[in-house]
Amino acid sequence: MPSLKDIKKRISSVKNTQQITKAMKMVAAAKLRRAQEAAVAARPYAEKLQAVISHLAQREEADAHPLLNHRGTGRALVVLMTADRGLCGGFNANVSKEAERFIRANQKGYDDIDLMIIGRKGRDFLKSRLGGKIVKVHENITTDATYKTAQLIGQEVVDAYSEEKYDAVYLLYNAFQSAIVQNVTLEQVLPIQPLETTAAADDGIDFLYEPHRGGVLSEILPKVVEVQFFRGLLESNASEQGARMSAMDSASRNAAEMIGKLTLQYNRARQAAITKELMEIISGAESVK
Repeated sequence: MPSLKDIKKRISSVKNTQQITKAMKMVAAAKLRRAQEAAVAARPYAEKLQAVISHLAQREEADAHPLLNHRGTGRALVVLMTADRGLCGGFNANVSKEAERFIRANQKGYDDIDLMIIGRKGRDFLKSRLGGKIVKVHENITTDATYKTAQLIGQEVVDAYSEEKYDAVYLLYNAFQSAIVQNVTLEQVLPIQPLETTAAADDGIDFLYEPHRGGVLSEILPKVVEVQFFRGLLESNASEQGARMSAMDSASRNAAEMIGKLTLQYNRARQAAITKELMEIISGAESVK
């Protein structure tokens, strides 16, 4: 049975941990508000741009631009978005496990699938599982997601696809729903897919290209990829902060519960020690008599 000193020291340790988790929860809550606003604000533009380009893809031939060209099921690339830090529940593990499942299942029948990871935690999780599949890792860019960062990543992916290193590109990230719910989302980025569900409704729509078709496609199609990556970064950042806030709130409540149990154990041990001392005093007094 632990001594009173040991129990008191453990209570003090848990209280210190509780102070840290409460502080981390407050920081995550402040960051979540800004990250959520950015993610929600980017959704309408990204969705509308994706819809316009998908309608455009229905009317263009595959050879109109390399990003519209379906080249079969040769080599694919999965871009996985995780965090650089932990202490955010299952945020990193859930999306990393989905990447592993997708690559191992290979339901599309690709000859090979490479993995580009954004975030240190994804690399740490998968390096022992899919180490040979990881071709590149980007670190320390998730906490301050800017369009310039997404632009650089998007350009890297577009160049690899245009050079026919890959025949398909997928984006895997946590989409933000609420502070306690993050949806693991897999999207095909390249080749750009037409919207089959709205083809009949939009048969009468046509596009006017200025100054010419090739110039417009070369400018706007890479932009779509960049916007998808930017939205993914924003969604992932908001999801990370929400997951961290929930995890730290749960840790703080668990600490409070543990402190209560340890305090009860301390009081019982203290009462037992007092009772034992009283019994010794009474026994000594009786023996004197």
